[in-house]
Amino acid sequence: MARHPAGRELALTARAFTPTAPRYHEVMTRDFPDGWRLVAGLAGVAAVTWLFAAWLPEANAATVSAAFLMVVLVVAASSRLAIAVATSIAAALSFNYFFLPPLGTLTVADPENWVALISFLAVSLVAANLSAVARAQTDEATARRDELARLFDLSRDVLVVTDSRDVLPALARSVARRFDLDYVGLALPRLSEWDVFDAGATTVVLDPAPLATAFAAAQTTLEFDAYARTYAGHRTIEIGGRVVRLVPLRVGTKPIGILATAGRAVEAGTLDTLAGLVAIAIERAQFLDERKDAELTRQSEALKTTLLASIGHDLRTPLTAIRVATANLRMTPLGEPERQEQTTLIDTEVERLSRLFQNILEMARLDAGAVLHEVRRAHPSEIVAAAREQAGGTLAGHRVEVRIDPDVPVELDPRLMASALARLLENAAHYAPAGSTIEVLGGTADDGLTIAVRDHGPGIQPTDLPHLFERFYRGDAAQARASGTGMGLWIARGLLAVEGGRVWAENCADGGARFTISVPDAGRAVVPEDPRA
Repeated sequence: MARHPAGRELALTARAFTPTAPRYHEVMTRDFPDGWRLVAGLAGVAAVTWLFAAWLPEANAATVSAAFLMVVLVVAASSRLAIAVATSIAAALSFNYFFLPPLGTLTVADPENWVALISFLAVSLVAANLSAVARAQTDEATARRDELARLFDLSRDVLVVTDSRDVLPALARSVARRFDLDYVGLALPRLSEWDVFDAGATTVVLDPAPLATAFAAAQTTLEFDAYARTYAGHRTIEIGGRVVRLVPLRVGTKPIGILATAGRAVEAGTLDTLAGLVAIAIERAQFLDERKDAELTRQSEALKTTLLASIGHDLRTPLTAIRVATANLRMTPLGEPERQEQTTLIDTEVERLSRLFQNILEMARLDAGAVLHEVRRAHPSEIVAAAREQAGGTLAGHRVEVRIDPDVPVELDPRLMASALARLLENAAHYAPAGSTIEVLGGTADDGLTIAVRDHGPGIQPTDLPHLFERFYRGDAAQARASGTGMGLWIARGLLAVEGGRVWAENCADGGARFTISVPDAGRAVVPEDPRA
C-alpha cells in the first residue's frame, strides 16, 4: 500500500468554520454532569418549599403548584428527561407533604386534593417530556445546520483550488479540519495497490483487505436506505482500538475510491454527502489536469505552426537571393565590381540566415531553461561594442551614436547583456529610416547598468505596446516588412530575465521609440544606512 504524506495547505479564501454560540441548555449540558443537574433541580424544589412554608404560609395550592411547575419546566429545558421526571416527582411529593392537608404526611384526605396532585404530576411530566422533545429536535436541527455549514465551507475549499498538484493530500487535510475529525483517509485503487492520502492528528494504517472488500461491495447495485437516509456500502472496521468508518467515493453511480474517517461521530447521511463532495473534488482535479494538458497541447501546436510559418517566410527570401547570386556568378561573365556585389549579397544573406538560426537556438535554450549565466566584470562600452558586432550588417545603413556615462565596470554576464542589446539594435535598424541615427545611451547607477536604444522611426502603435515582447508578435507596421519572425524582442526579454534584468519600450515625445534595458550589478554591495545620519 503506497502512502503519501499530506501536502501543503490549500490556499483558502473561504472563512474557517465557526460553530454558533452555544445556547443555555448546551452550556448546562456541557458544564454540569447529570448528578449536579439533579441536585440543582432538587435544590430548586427545596427553595420553593421553604419560601412558601416559611414566608408565604397563606398562599393557596394553585400558587404553590405553579411555582413547583416553573422549577420543573426550568429543569426540563436544561436537562435530560430522566432528571426532569425525578424533579417532577420530588416536587409532587413536596407539594403533597407540605401543602395538601393533612400537612406533614403523604396522605391525601380530600378527593379534590387527589385531583390537584395527580393533575400537577401529569402536567409536570407532560411538560418535561415536551420540553425534552423540543430540545432534541432543536439539537438535531442545529447539528444539521452545522453539518451543512461544514459541507458548504468544504465546497468552497474545493472551488478555490486551481492547481491540481498535491490537491488530494490537501483535500484530506481540509476535510479533517472542517469536520473536526481525528483521521481522514482518501484511498484510491491503483492496480493491485492503494494510494492513500491521509490527514489528521491520529495516524491510522489502513489495511488493503477491508478497503478492497468495501470497494467491491460498492461496485454492486446501488441501493438507497430510506431509514438511514444513505446509500448502501458503508462499513465500520476497528484499527488499533479506533472505530474507522469506510464510505464509498462515487462519481454518479461509479465508485472511484474509499473515504475513511475516525473520531467525531458524523451522521451516515452527512458522510454520504461528504463522500460525494470529495469524489466531485477528485474528478475536478482530474479535469484540471486534462484541461492543462489540452491547453499545453494547443499552445504547442500553435507555436509550431507560427514557428514554421515565420521560419519558412524568412528562409525563402535569403535562399532565393543566394540562389540567384550564385546563378549569376556561374552563368554570366561578370566584371570585378559586379562579382563583388554578388558575393557581398551572398555574405549578407548568409549572415541573415545565421542570425535566424541563432535566434532559434536561443529560443530553444530559453524554453528548456538551459541558458548559462556567467558573471564577470565588464565595462558598458565593451558590452555595446560586442552588441554592435553581433548586429553586423543590419546596422550598415545607419549611424550609431554611443554615449556611456559613466563607463565604470559592473558585474554581470556580458555575453547575455550584449546578445539582448544586439536584438534591440537590430529592431531599431529594421524600423528606422535608412541613413537615420540610432542612439545608444547608457550608464551605471546604484541599481546597476541601464542602456537605452533610441531610434528616429515612426514609433510604436499604442495597440502594439502591451504585446511587443510576446513571442512571434509583429505589429501592424511589421506586417509590411519582408522579413522578421517576431522572436528578437522576446529573446531579449528572456535573456535579461536570466540575469534578473528587465526591458521596456516607450515612444519619444519628438518621434521615434526608445527601448531600455536594466540589469542589476551582481557585485554591488548594499551599504546599510547610518542610523545617526
